[in-house]
Amino acid sequence: MFAYASTTGTTGGLGGSWMSWVIIIVMFAAIYFLTIRPQNKRDKEARKMRDNLRPGDEIVTIGGIYGKVVRVTDDRVIIMVGSEKTKLEMAKSAISSVVSATSASTASSAPKAKQEEPEKEVSKPTPKTIRKLGAAKEAAENAENKAEEAVQAAEEAAEAVAEAVEKTEA
Repeated sequence: MFAYASTTGTTGGLGGSWMSWVIIIVMFAAIYFLTIRPQNKRDKEARKMRDNLRPGDEIVTIGGIYGKVVRVTDDRVIIMVGSEKTKLEMAKSAISSVVSATSASTASSAPKAKQEEPEKEVSKPTPKTIRKLGAAKEAAENAENKAEEAVQAAEEAAEAVAEAVEKTEA
């Protein structure tokens, strides 16, 4: 019924599809260089920062908690926060930035073996250390109990003295 007439030649159709491919490729390149590549750089820098954490570094977590690194393992970090020196264990990925680093992690001119020394200084507690800590805690609890008993005995003695005074006055 209807007849369509083509106004473009055979080369015109090819040129149009070639240009559309070029535009698509340029758009993907722009997206890559404007969004994907900078994000990958930021991720790489964050990963490097987290891998270079050392005990003594002061950090900020993603949640805004400031603390000092006590111990570092493969995927976790133990930090000390607050005036009461509360210890928190968290994933390395939860660390946003390092506020101030220890001298060992900032000294780039030092040999690599010396940079690893602070990591060797911090070790996991041994069973002997844990027993000592348990004994110290137990001794503190015993001292607290004895102090409570002494206070109770002093109160009883004060009551006995008060009763004796009442009997002598009567």
